[in-house]
Amino acid sequence: MPEINIIKLIRKTFSNKDFAFVFFTSLLSFLILILIGAGLIWYYRADIFGYFAEEYLQIAQERNNTDSAPVGAERILEKQTIFSQESFVVGAVKKTNPAVVSIVISKQVPKYETYIDPNQNPFGDLFPGFNFSIPQYRQNGTEKKDIGGGSGFFISGDGLIVTNKHVVAERDAEYTVFTNDGKKHTAKVIDRDPILDIALIKIEGTGFPYLTLGNSDSLEVGQSVIAIGNALGEYRNTVSVGVISGLARSITAGDNSGHTEVLDHVIQTDAAINPGNSGGPLLDLSGKVIGVNVAIAQDSQSIGFALPVNSIKGAVESVKATGKIVRPYLGVRYIAVNPEIKEKNNLTVDYGVLVKQGATQSDLAVIPGSPADKAGIVENDIILEVDGVKLDENTGLASVIRQKKIGQVINLKILHRGEIKNVFVTLEAAKDN
Repeated sequence: MPEINIIKLIRKTFSNKDFAFVFFTSLLSFLILILIGAGLIWYYRADIFGYFAEEYLQIAQERNNTDSAPVGAERILEKQTIFSQESFVVGAVKKTNPAVVSIVISKQVPKYETYIDPNQNPFGDLFPGFNFSIPQYRQNGTEKKDIGGGSGFFISGDGLIVTNKHVVAERDAEYTVFTNDGKKHTAKVIDRDPILDIALIKIEGTGFPYLTLGNSDSLEVGQSVIAIGNALGEYRNTVSVGVISGLARSITAGDNSGHTEVLDHVIQTDAAINPGNSGGPLLDLSGKVIGVNVAIAQDSQSIGFALPVNSIKGAVESVKATGKIVRPYLGVRYIAVNPEIKEKNNLTVDYGVLVKQGATQSDLAVIPGSPADKAGIVENDIILEVDGVKLDENTGLASVIRQKKIGQVINLKILHRGEIKNVFVTLEAAKDN
């Protein structure tokens, strides 16, 4: 019968010693390969898990942007059950930490020495000959000292770094970059942004790990974020985690020198931000840069601010293309008008921006020689629209101007001494202040 013949064939085949040897050798090799593969998967399980977790998060975030709120909430719950937030944070930090740097500011400062004047008499002619040996101080040259610090992050493998302008504001200072591996590099300031509190610096070398710039237009309040930086100027690559507390905030920021500036459309977060990690990245859970840490609210806790990453992309592209930051500017200082400002100042509108002098007398409302000055804009004018775009709590003047080009003619709708009129302004390249 056919079944008996098949059994006889199998017995005959395995009775052949050469075939049996080859068969069992192949089987053993196959099992060994499976064990090696399983061992490699187990050894690299964290990296593999992180990769699939990031892919899952990116897909989920893209779907959340198009789905309705209830569906988005359900998917967030699903993500929390499958992957914990801790896994996302750890994975993002491992991937991005090598690209975050600490910046140390050094400067020649006066060096003082103590000396004694044996002829010093504090009583003068009242008690002649009554001398005291009182120590005095006098300058004896200068010495190089570290006077501050900040943070930054690589945006290309050739050593280009983004940081805050106030971190590298000292013209006669030297800047040293410490990478995550502990090595130090002398940094050169490529350019300082004349509009935003950002600057680009560079160190020599190639092959540096760098971060990917994300999209800050798709952020949502409550979204988890990670801040990395040189905390308090002392603890390098410190990680803090929080959420986005608010979007499109407008604040007036100042430094220890008394300089102030309006920061428009910034991200508010409760992730710990302090003067030391200014210039460091604010990241989403996939490890993409969504902001640049820039300021904290004084006398408060858990209130920090970051520049949206989309606002710095123009400066980065400008430096890569021309070697410097080129931006258009209007040349006015202002405060945003809202119902409270309207009532307090007896205005006729509750939107737009009021052209107004800054905190000091030298902070003029309209910069002399600026495009706004040439167009006849004066203090107390209220700019209502730019090219038909209404300026309100969701749309700031600075963010609109940043989207324009140098030499472009814009149409401003302004309220001038109770009369609404249109003013045409030709934008010019901003000068480094």
